[in-house]
Amino acid sequence: LTYAWIFNEYPTFVHQDNRRFVSQETGNLYIAKVEASDVGNYTCVVTNTVTNSRVLGPPTPLILRNDGVMGEYEPKIEVQFPEMVPSAKGTTVKLECFALGK
Repeated sequence: LTYAWIFNEYPTFVHQDNRRFVSQETGNLYIAKVEASDVGNYTCVVTNTVTNSRVLGPPTPLILRNDGVMGEYEPKIEVQFPEMVPSAKGTTVKLECFALGK
């Protein structure tokens, strides 16, 4: 399976950059330092790479609060590393780790 996210409507996909990341392990979309330009609807697209079929989830709205209240989120590190990661010598291994909260 591969994961992607549509921003507002097809064919506008979320492009990964220094603020946006789509996990190919979980399908989660991460956005750091949300800005006004991020406001809109996000729809997850899951593609089966064997059959090349796609399924779209329901749109999820992102709303930017104007009252300055961010809420209190205790810092949390999300790590889902497997016990072992077999790999061949000279290959690249990618591990995902996210720091959330403030």
